[in-house]
Amino acid sequence: MQILRAEVLGMCFGVRDALEIIANVDRPEAVTIHGELVHNELVLTQLGSRGFRMVDEKERGALPDTDTVLITAHGVSQRERQRMEAAGKELIDTTCPLVTRAHQAAQKLKEQGFHVLLIGRRGHVEVQGVVEDLDSYDVIQSDIEVRTYPQRKLGIMCQTTTPTRLAQRIRAAVVEKNPDAEIRFVDTICHPTKDHQAALDSLLEQVEAMVVVGGRNSNNTRELVGRCRERGVQAFHVQTAADLDPAWFEGLERVGLTAGTSTLDATIDEVHEALLAIPEACQLVSGGR
Repeated sequence: MQILRAEVLGMCFGVRDALEIIANVDRPEAVTIHGELVHNELVLTQLGSRGFRMVDEKERGALPDTDTVLITAHGVSQRERQRMEAAGKELIDTTCPLVTRAHQAAQKLKEQGFHVLLIGRRGHVEVQGVVEDLDSYDVIQSDIEVRTYPQRKLGIMCQTTTPTRLAQRIRAAVVEKNPDAEIRFVDTICHPTKDHQAALDSLLEQVEAMVVVGGRNSNNTRELVGRCRERGVQAFHVQTAADLDPAWFEGLERVGLTAGTSTLDATIDEVHEALLAIPEACQLVSGGR
């Protein structure tokens, strides 16, 4: 069985930067991570073993007990920052610069009087951070949700991990259903996301199935899995090599490998090695029957 790796896969610079910052924290037990640093269960386990306190993303209403609070790569709203600072908390900021760029785009649209249409997953921590600073907005997950809006100025932007094709469909639907509105589109999809998606598209033409490595809660990983299935290619979403089932690959000759932007290099390599070992393991089992 041949394993073909996507030309672009795995950890983006924003996640690498966040991990580098947190690696240099001297007293982990004195720091509360405000949510999940990244959506990768292995990384979260490692952080817990170092002594970091972590708050579930759905339970961030209460103030952390520690004096120091770490803002995750997904960012938070200015309103949340001010709440923390007013309580005397010292903030360590690991927000991805491209998430910060999305926040700035939303604020500019707000200042110019636009009703913001944010393409993204409702309830996602990044999306929540953006909309908490807006007075007039809708979060849109698919083109079928688009309607005719009463506002005459509509500003469209995206969660940074939005698939480009989804943004295009929603943008077209907004234009179609709001012909009299002034519409402005700001492309806030991050380049690593675009690069991962483009590399996957190229690989899908060459393989019979895909293995996608990443956290269960990782939005960009789920989007990679969804893209495979849209193209009619079977996708197996795994977090580690231990999740692989040799039976999935019976009879397959060419399998692709990609990974979400919060996946560790070591995890990708371990999955790759495990995939390469599957045909040999199957032969040993067959030979013993």
